[in-house]
Amino acid sequence: MQILLVNTPEQEAAFYKLPSVIYKNDPNWIVPLEHDVRQVFDEKKNKSFKFGKIVKWVLVDENNNTIGRIAAFINSKYKNKNDDVPVGGMGFFECTNNQEAANILFDTAKQWLLEQGMLAMDGPINFGERDNWWGLVTEGFYEPMYCMNYNPEYYVSLYENYGFKVFYEQHCFGLKPKSPLDPKIWERHSIHNADPNFASSHLYKDNMVKYANDFATVYNKAWAGHGGLKQMSAAQVLLLFKKMKTFMDPKLLWYAYYKHEPVAMFINIPDLNQWFKHLHGKFGLFHKLKFLWLKTFHKNKKFTGIVFGVVPEWHGKGVDAYIIGEAAKGYLQTDYSPYEDYEMQWIGDFNPKMINVASNLGKTYVSRKLCTYRYLFDREKEFVRHPSL
Repeated sequence: MQILLVNTPEQEAAFYKLPSVIYKNDPNWIVPLEHDVRQVFDEKKNKSFKFGKIVKWVLVDENNNTIGRIAAFINSKYKNKNDDVPVGGMGFFECTNNQEAANILFDTAKQWLLEQGMLAMDGPINFGERDNWWGLVTEGFYEPMYCMNYNPEYYVSLYENYGFKVFYEQHCFGLKPKSPLDPKIWERHSIHNADPNFASSHLYKDNMVKYANDFATVYNKAWAGHGGLKQMSAAQVLLLFKKMKTFMDPKLLWYAYYKHEPVAMFINIPDLNQWFKHLHGKFGLFHKLKFLWLKTFHKNKKFTGIVFGVVPEWHGKGVDAYIIGEAAKGYLQTDYSPYEDYEMQWIGDFNPKMINVASNLGKTYVSRKLCTYRYLFDREKEFVRHPSL
């Protein structure tokens, strides 16, 4: 076996082609859109290059067949609470079921990170935001959501046999939106529903400026300043909404108001992979037209949670139940809603408050688990899991 730093068009092609070999007999794998993966490695499109760098390798066997790939990266913005050593990242790992091959890939990433001054590596993670390509699936090996990692079950052994340990678990929660909500939710909902100062609304596309402002208000009160998260301007949110406009279902974006001020939001989108799985990783002009056709004529029965938040002064006062109830009676449990499945983006087990909120949204269940692993280069150093928030 030979490990090769990717620096030729042929090696580049082999890097992106390997998943189609690994997953060719897996009916649950959905080919990611190629440009979504490539932009991670594109300095013009990935802002993380301002704070770090990334390299990638392929592993070939004695017949020059590609049997593995991996990327390693450093990012000065990547920090976890209480880290006492510099930590690099690795991701985009794919490998045949061969521990020796996996060890070569992990060793290569480790050596490069050591040369960059790192003393540990986390993976599989993204060179960028945590809502894409983050974590190893350990439970729930079925169709992934859009831009979510997917892997064979044997990857867990490849990681753990090498010496990776679970830094934190990532829990996704599912829900059957047409199933009756827990009576306790309706009890809590009724309190605010009877208060004339409370109101709710889903987003209307002809007034996106208002809803962008409302989103920014709730987001900045609920999250900005926590865990390194920065404030979002209404202009940034509006730009995001405009990008989402082609696939947005406005009745999936709900807001709660008290005396006309936004106090909570429940932001969701259709699961794009339910359409993209028919495009086989391509998104050229023909595929964009096919996507528009699919969106028009192929009902998407699954939606995914992007943001659920309540401003701090209303925590623990039932506003979460109010907005869930409003979304249910206003759309999700009506005859004209096509949605039969709901799955939230992952929540780290280090965030018990959000785990509790997700657990109490109704008859939720843990739909899948992923893990972010950590490998300490000093094998004698005590391993410590991610601290709770």
